[in-house]
Amino acid sequence: MAGSAQASGLRAALRGLTTRGRSFLAAGVTAAVCAYVFGQGALFQVGVLLAALPLAAAFLLVRTRYRVASGRRLSPHRAAAGQEARVHLRLDNVSRVPTGLLLLEDKVPYVLGPRPRFVLDRVEPRGFREVSYRVRSDLRGRYPLGPLQLRLSDPFGMCELTRAFSAADVLTVVPQVQDLPPVRLPGESAGQGDSNAHTLALAGDDDVIPREYRHGDDLRRVHWKSTARYGELMVRREEQPLRARATVLLDTRESAHRGSGPASSFEWAVSAAASVAVDLTQRGYRTRLLTDTGLSVPEHGAQQGSTAAESVGVLLDALAVVDHSDHGTLAHAEEVLRLGGEGLLVAIVGALDEEQADRLARLRRRTGGAVVLLLDTGTWAGLRHLFPDAADDPTAARVTRLREAGWTVLPVRAGDSLPALWRAADRTQNSVPYRDEVGA
Repeated sequence: MAGSAQASGLRAALRGLTTRGRSFLAAGVTAAVCAYVFGQGALFQVGVLLAALPLAAAFLLVRTRYRVASGRRLSPHRAAAGQEARVHLRLDNVSRVPTGLLLLEDKVPYVLGPRPRFVLDRVEPRGFREVSYRVRSDLRGRYPLGPLQLRLSDPFGMCELTRAFSAADVLTVVPQVQDLPPVRLPGESAGQGDSNAHTLALAGDDDVIPREYRHGDDLRRVHWKSTARYGELMVRREEQPLRARATVLLDTRESAHRGSGPASSFEWAVSAAASVAVDLTQRGYRTRLLTDTGLSVPEHGAQQGSTAAESVGVLLDALAVVDHSDHGTLAHAEEVLRLGGEGLLVAIVGALDEEQADRLARLRRRTGGAVVLLLDTGTWAGLRHLFPDAADDPTAARVTRLREAGWTVLPVRAGDSLPALWRAADRTQNSVPYRDEVGA
């Protein structure tokens, strides 16, 4: 078995001959053949020397006994689109002999930039070397980094062997998050938002305040007396902080958005959802992300005991990989909100037809407050309004329909500033007319 492993290693070394090594080998064989044909002994010696040099380099490289270990550290692990992240690599020589020439290459997706390469001349026994490089992406997503490849080379450059480590990391590129001004949102009351840290103190079983069972509730919290009284499954609220709830509804329907790449209406909506979700979470809301597909992040109850930073991380990780859906309606999101849609609802939606506008209008009755960022996606497609009369404009008609249902409607056009739009959502201000150029 040992002989087979050595033979396999030698074959790998021969396949790793560089152009220089192959040239020396070819020249040596040619010189030896010519010396045999023409009877030139001196030429034969030169040929043997030329052929032996790359073979000896390959043999010595295979016999190399030093061992190395690698490590990788990302700073930060979660970077915003357009923001640079630094990758730190460390190579440790854990053997008792110094290394030769080492060439490092880390595998990086093309969207993050070219593959970084480093040359390390010599690493002493038990020593280490540290190198770093930068990556940057304008596109959201989760990008694998690694594995690190190590190339061993002899001093003459005749042969190279490649070894790959197994460890890899993932860089998460999240949407850009903008700082939003502090505002009082519709439906926000005392004890919610910034001042929501009050607690139910339950003295005994008679003081239990039950509520209906929701998917994800612990069955150990079922209150059987109330269940028998109301005829449906009820659970105890027990002693827990009462936090205001908020839902950020993101419309991912491909048919509802226009444009492509980072400048599309969809990417604007994703960035807006991230900014709103982060702002509400930092203000003390238990915030969840909901899409038109019915996907809810995190699931109900997943934020119990979690910090604001952890909740923000979960939301941003979900938004980093959210993509277009082929759904044509908001029916799935409506169903989720029907089962548990209390609290503040902030919707970021694209183009709506009359039916979808009616569906969205009906959701207002199930929430404590409702704000909608209604994207005029035609402006992202470079189209100017063909309706000089606002009464003929379908987007203006949707704005009117939603406002009549009690929504705070913020019409959005390409180039509008999200902080300026959010400031207009302040419940102490008047509603913003559709024709106003908010944030222009």
